[in-house]
Amino acid sequence: MATTKLFRVVACLLAIIFVCTAGVCSAKKKVGREKILYIPHDNRPIVHKQTVEILQKAGYEVVTPPDEFLGGRENLGDPDLLWDWLNRNAKKDIVAAVISSDALLYGSLVGSRKHDYDGDEILARADLFTEFRKRHKKIPLYVFGSIMRTPRTGLASGYEEPDYYRYYGTNIFRLTELMDKNEIEGLTPREVKEVNFLQRLIPERAIADWMGRREKNFDANKMLIDCARNKTFDYLLLGRDDNAPYSQTHNEGRKLLTYGKGIKTYQTTAGIDEMGLVLLTRAVNERTKNTPKIFVKYNWGRGEMTIPSYSDEAIGESISDTVHAAGATLVDDENQADFVLAVNTNPDGLTFEADSDINTRNERGGTKFFADTVADYLDGGRKVIVADIAFANGADNALMDELRRRALLFKLTAYGGWNTATNSSGFALSTGILSSRMTDAQIDELLLRRYLDDWAYQSNVRKNLASQLDWIAGDGRYEALDGKRDAACDDCAQLLKFFAKQNLPDFTGRDDMRVKFPWNRMFEADIYLNGR
Repeated sequence: MATTKLFRVVACLLAIIFVCTAGVCSAKKKVGREKILYIPHDNRPIVHKQTVEILQKAGYEVVTPPDEFLGGRENLGDPDLLWDWLNRNAKKDIVAAVISSDALLYGSLVGSRKHDYDGDEILARADLFTEFRKRHKKIPLYVFGSIMRTPRTGLASGYEEPDYYRYYGTNIFRLTELMDKNEIEGLTPREVKEVNFLQRLIPERAIADWMGRREKNFDANKMLIDCARNKTFDYLLLGRDDNAPYSQTHNEGRKLLTYGKGIKTYQTTAGIDEMGLVLLTRAVNERTKNTPKIFVKYNWGRGEMTIPSYSDEAIGESISDTVHAAGATLVDDENQADFVLAVNTNPDGLTFEADSDINTRNERGGTKFFADTVADYLDGGRKVIVADIAFANGADNALMDELRRRALLFKLTAYGGWNTATNSSGFALSTGILSSRMTDAQIDELLLRRYLDDWAYQSNVRKNLASQLDWIAGDGRYEALDGKRDAACDDCAQLLKFFAKQNLPDFTGRDDMRVKFPWNRMFEADIYLNGR
């Protein structure tokens, strides 16, 4: 009897344990990923689906508007439609919201440059952020927006400015460059004469339209800064889009910096396209109460004092600001760092375009030194993030070939070399920080995407394909592929396959590679591997 009773007690306990364990397992299965709401400033792959992919690999579900809701190159987007979508999707299970103010005020980044909204309408939309905060007090709100860019030329504008910028863009840039310089240090007599000449040369209607739209953006940004001041936002990051040390963008940026002085949750820095990912990274860090430590190592020479193309400040300042915006902190001792951010600059402090003739595989000054530096950190067990900014809009061929030759490409934690120096460094830094939540295979997948895009396409295939466009039947050109678009996609895929076979043979699904040009131009390509 005693034995039987003992048996029944043990059996009962086992049954209870089984039920409890099954309940725990069941509960775990029901627990989904935490959700972050994200509205990018347009539908380009890098700021939309590639940014989302990184957060997904880091373990989050990212809720974004349908692609057709987002603005593009020709479609400027619909801010009212996006506000409606935001309010319908800001539910209790959202743990953070990262939102582009350009999308919510103008429809998109391109929309901010070409819209016809009046100032009151824009400010009324900006005021909706306050209403949103009142209704959703528990959702951390991170907002990023642009201080309008000042392209150096009509060609550099990528046809994303009003039509007159094609003809007068160079003159408009130069005029605002001199106007900004005049406020800071004054002009020489010759420069005063140049200002007077440019004011007569540029049609009054054109400069009035361009400056008028900027004034609306400036006023809206002041209102956003007020939102940071009164804690409507958990963080506000305003990016100085393509600009220069003297320019209208720099002029407005320094004034907005002064306007927001003392606000710990407001920051302005050079760049824009990386900022969605930067603030998503901050949202994750604050959610997990994590403050990664970053040690920055520059190539020899000018290093952190380099003022890159498309920027108005030294890269050291930009990177310091971005580290802070991402919710991380800089450390002076590499032994205390969670990540080493290795920044590839040219020793002379100059930056070039990736499709220039100087970007060959031939060793340049600093190539081997930088590769040795990366190798030493990797050998020491460090997690190394590479920001490849010696060239704008693409990778450094000499460096990449050296890293390939040493079998270091897939030992990195993250890499970026796709656009401007601030775009590349901010994107790489954020990806690297989030990599701590990923598997090695996921990290390799993200590295592969960057190598195919930044190195293979941006620095090599794009230039080759552009030279072959005349061989393709139909109407179309680099900046508007039109009738040549489908054939260009096929040819690009073949060129990428060949490049991958030569340089990335162990890591590519070369037999299933497709390419699209979502903005009907060759500046960026959307590369699909194995259907993704």
